[in-house]
Amino acid sequence: MLILFIQYRWKSPLGLMDKSILKFHVLPNDLDINMHMNNGRFNSIMDLGRIDIMLRTGLLQMVYKKKWYGVVGSIHTRFKRPLKLFQAYELHSQIIYWDDKWTWVEHKMFSNDKLVCSALVQTLIRRKGENVTTPELQKLMGFAHQSPEITDEIKHLERFEPLE
Repeated sequence: MLILFIQYRWKSPLGLMDKSILKFHVLPNDLDINMHMNNGRFNSIMDLGRIDIMLRTGLLQMVYKKKWYGVVGSIHTRFKRPLKLFQAYELHSQIIYWDDKWTWVEHKMFSNDKLVCSALVQTLIRRKGENVTTPELQKLMGFAHQSPEITDEIKHLERFEPLE
């Protein structure tokens, strides 16, 4: 995460609908007993993709200034193939849908142009004792676009509403 914050100064800003692409290599501390990247490590790397979006759109600075914080409601991950020690891979992260409460971020990891893993992450921003609505966030950021159409996968996942 420290490297992400340092590199941020030299990266171009992102719009809220733009894709973040980060490049990594599998390190020894990423491995599990099977000598491939641990499934929990995938989630940690995806966190970096969401942080990159928040940093480069200016959302993170606004959230910290207001003493708000981000929360993950759910993560739905599909693994297609393993990542081995020192293997290069890219994380592609993009906001793909939102409603008044939730924002959905899609993460895809690729290695050698092949899909390794994909995930849909349901997120929101909170302040003391309540959620910050998506329209409020958009107004503060000067973003007035409509959400893209909800995908069938998100419709399915929304049936399993996270606990409050």
